[in-house]
Amino acid sequence: MRKLDQRTEANMNVALEQVCRILPHGGDHQIRKRVAKKLLSSARLGVTTLGDFITIARTALSEISVKKSA
Repeated sequence: MRKLDQRTEANMNVALEQVCRILPHGGDHQIRKRVAKKLLSSARLGVTTLGDFITIARTALSEISVKKSA
């Protein structure tokens, strides 16, 4: 497994916080965990930019919302 650099980890954290900010109380643990897993798997594939992580986190959150309403 490839170790992530500090900037990539920071970008992932900022994206998670920014996207989950719209949820009541910042989202529950399970939602945040699922979004974080998507971010981590993307980082392992080479994604490193904050903009990309925000897009991935928003997509993950919308997928979770769709699954909950189905």
